Amino acid sequence: MKTIENRGKTIAIIYRDSDWVQGLNFITTDDLFIQISSWWYPKGKKLDNHVHKDFDRVATRTQEMTYVRKGRMKVRLFNDEKEPLEELILEEGDLAVYAYGGHGYEMLEEGTQIIEAKNGPFVGVENDKEKF
Repeated sequence: MKTIENRGKTIAIIYRDSDWVQGLNFITTDDLFIQISSWWYPKGKKLDNHVHKDFDRVATRTQEMTYVRKGRMKVRLFNDEKEPLEELILEEGDLAVYAYGGHGYEMLEEGTQIIEAKNGPFVGVENDKEKF
């Protein structure tokens, strides 16, 4: 797992397919608005049934995660001032969490499939994004 930071902020966390460990592994820290973990349990492992309670949370920005199901994708990372930081390639089975700063994507293979998750509710592109 690789954490990319800039000026004391987590810009991205890269969790490669090879980073998987058995058990429950929290990929993000508790202070981020998005919470990501991996599960790797043996057959027969049971997790307690549960519901999630209503609990007011405050999220002041959108944070997102992408998972490459198939293909390859280039990710461009920027700091909060929109200055380029790093480019990296995500391949099948890789996951990235984008916490602060900016990011852009380029699909590198035909048929690339990505799953994206982010905190909600969705407030519309005009309220959520500043494109550059």
